[in-house]
Amino acid sequence: MAVPESDSEELSSPMTEEQLRKVTVGELKPFDSHITLSEYDPTWPKQFAREAERIRAALGPRALRIEHVGSTSVPGLIAKPIIDILLVVANSSDEPSYIPALEKAGYVLRIREPDWHQHRLFKGPDTNINLHVFTVGSEEIERVLALRDRLRNNPSERDLYVEAKRELASRKWKYVQNYADAKSRVVEGIVSRARASTGNILLREMTESDLPILLSTNWTPTQRAWPPFQPGTEMPSWRIRPKS
Repeated sequence: MAVPESDSEELSSPMTEEQLRKVTVGELKPFDSHITLSEYDPTWPKQFAREAERIRAALGPRALRIEHVGSTSVPGLIAKPIIDILLVVANSSDEPSYIPALEKAGYVLRIREPDWHQHRLFKGPDTNINLHVFTVGSEEIERVLALRDRLRNNPSERDLYVEAKRELASRKWKYVQNYADAKSRVVEGIVSRARASTGNILLREMTESDLPILLSTNWTPTQRAWPPFQPGTEMPSWRIRPKS
């Protein structure tokens, strides 16, 4: 399994083998190895562009948005040499509306997660990719783009992420998803700081460590901040998710 590098609440506890089997379409094959990280390859954006063109040709206007995400979308960042692609459709749970067209183009459904943002994941016909499908308006779309843009524009965040990736990649993992789960804490920190810098904070997902960042910025509430909260006022404790 390979979910985008973004969500923390769902990934704070590593997925069990039983959970992985439940969401995997086809055989779940153990990895049982270390993670291979490659230096940034300038051909990665070209590989994404080729896949994006193929997806658009297959889906036409049903492909509402296609984005290059994950580590291969960040110039200068080390990464597993797998192109992560975000595809936004009208309703990812409505599989007949897009899966047959993608399968006809050579994509293979490998992950089905109805309980996690209605996420679907496909592998590509001839390039090593993870094609992640979400419904328009899904909270996860904003999260993966916030992570990508923060890493693209903040060298210190890239350095922090590289350090974490190298340390975790040196370990042996039964499943690649276990490696992704282990990165969730550092990923969530980066996403939280990205939101604090732009004012786009989901209060129900804040941790105690986020509160000083919030109160020290010129943050103003947005439609995504619910319940309403005014900077500088006391925040009820039930709105803050305790640190694990």
